[in-house]
Amino acid sequence: MKALLTLGLLLLSVAVRAKVYERCDLARTLKRLGMDGYRGVKLADWMCLARWESSYNTRATNYNRGDRSTDYGIFQINSRYWCNDGRTPRAVNGCGINCDVLLQDDITKAATCAKRVVKDPQGIKAWVAWRNRCQNKDVTQYTRGCGV
Repeated sequence: MKALLTLGLLLLSVAVRAKVYERCDLARTLKRLGMDGYRGVKLADWMCLARWESSYNTRATNYNRGDRSTDYGIFQINSRYWCNDGRTPRAVNGCGINCDVLLQDDITKAATCAKRVVKDPQGIKAWVAWRNRCQNKDVTQYTRGCGV
């Protein structure tokens, strides 16, 4: 019985683990998904954004007490404007998706939603971490040595 309980807990912990990308693996993935140069945003900027928003973690979440919204996934896409989590007051759902989709290991839908975000007038400046950590900085280190 104790062995079954231990096995069950082990399986549960495996099931909820996030995919945390290695830097170059994420760079290649984002390039394959058409992020490099999308709306003028260079791959290194996307990489810097993902580094400082989620540490390349697909299952990162951050609750924002002020407006009771939550940021989801590798790009920390906000539930107030871009996805539906069923909890955020006055949510808009600009990407037309459930926020849980942004937590998947396959980041295809998260990338599609991030592209939608940069179509808005704010562009990549919609992300505070990009403005604070990446804007007007040399971000080449985020793709250096990755062959992209």
